[in-house]
Amino acid sequence: MEKIGLIAGNRRFPILFSEAAKKKNYYIVAIAIKGDTSFRLKKSVDKMYWIGLNEFRRISEILKREGITKIVMAGQISPHRLFSKELAKDEEVKNLLESLKDKKADTIFGAVAEKLKGLGFELMESTAFMEDFLPKQGTLTKREPDFNEWENIYFGLDLAKAIAYLDIGQTVAVKYKAIVAVEALEGTDNLIRRAGRITRGGFTVVKVSKPKQDLRFDIPVVGLNTIKNLIKTHAGCLVFEAEKTLFLDKEESIKLADKNGISIVAVKNG
Repeated sequence: MEKIGLIAGNRRFPILFSEAAKKKNYYIVAIAIKGDTSFRLKKSVDKMYWIGLNEFRRISEILKREGITKIVMAGQISPHRLFSKELAKDEEVKNLLESLKDKKADTIFGAVAEKLKGLGFELMESTAFMEDFLPKQGTLTKREPDFNEWENIYFGLDLAKAIAYLDIGQTVAVKYKAIVAVEALEGTDNLIRRAGRITRGGFTVVKVSKPKQDLRFDIPVVGLNTIKNLIKTHAGCLVFEAEKTLFLDKEESIKLADKNGISIVAVKNG
């Protein structure tokens, strides 16, 4: 069995990736990040190592000891940890961050990817084995967007692409053809909660990929938590790019959206 090293962040993405890879007969060695990675990942992998966020050097040591050359990064690290004191304890990470021209997500992940490549590892696309989680174009729920929601969708898509191009974020919230919230480092769930406070419901969330999305990391992801937050904030519609967005727990999410009258649409954009 060929081995793959999995650098696992938070939420369900690492678990679902592992399950999909094991169906293809791969042996998965996971490197879990303390404070972010779910303990449930252990059931879905063959071997698991825990490291602190300030132990970057251990990643290459573990992978080389396991005889691994191919690795995947799946799941996020909580954004606020970028500013934590724990990173300053790792001289290698500290020097890497200080050498960057900025602290955009692509810049950070790209630098990490190049560092790992320089150590002799091949970073695979995070969508490998995940074809079933990339919805094709169309309305996925029973309810189609209404006329006003379609106007918000078309309005929001271009603006979401603009902020994605600038690497500010990849999601906007729209109501009455007005941008009520723009995603930054805080992530989509926090954007939804903020939009809910501003609009008191009835808004549309539009999520896109970056114009030159690096599929090795930071691919757009939606899932059950997204839908739960849409319900709590009384949002009306979720839109994302077809075949460029991972939809985790799709069946359960769509069922919950249908129950609460939320429309979910995968669109082709450009």
